[in-house]
Amino acid sequence: MDDDRKYRQRGYMDSNGGSSDRRLPDRSKPSGPRPPLDVTGPRLPRLLQSVVAARCFNCSTALSPDADWKGKCPKCGVALHCCKQCAHFEPSTRFQCLKPILARIAGKDQANECDLFKPRVTVARDSAPANNHAAGAQQQQAPRTPTDARAAFDSLFKKPE
Repeated sequence: MDDDRKYRQRGYMDSNGGSSDRRLPDRSKPSGPRPPLDVTGPRLPRLLQSVVAARCFNCSTALSPDADWKGKCPKCGVALHCCKQCAHFEPSTRFQCLKPILARIAGKDQANECDLFKPRVTVARDSAPANNHAAGAQQQQAPRTPTDARAAFDSLFKKPE
């Protein structure tokens, strides 16, 4: 049957189940602990802090926790007590609300008197660089001239007096 094939590649039609006489060398995993990738130690991840805040649905302005939810946004002036600002607002559900309401509220971005209103709170990552310096330490500015760079380098290895 192998003689009537056009090409002589090994495959699923081979009589020995697809295995060939040429075997690859057995590569077993070495025993013992795995050596570390970096001898200086693992790199610590830069952990980002999470910030919990309520934001305006229209302009994304962060609102204070003691904001007047019956009022308006301090930046753009839209009503804060509306469906789009509510935690239960979901466009894909009936009446666009996760809670069972009897009647649909037409203006989702206009003020309403819904008793089920709960402000939508978002959790975002604070990407601002953390200040890792000790209290009272001043941040050093980047050197502007080669002599400033040399002075900064020498100050690293200066012996304390």
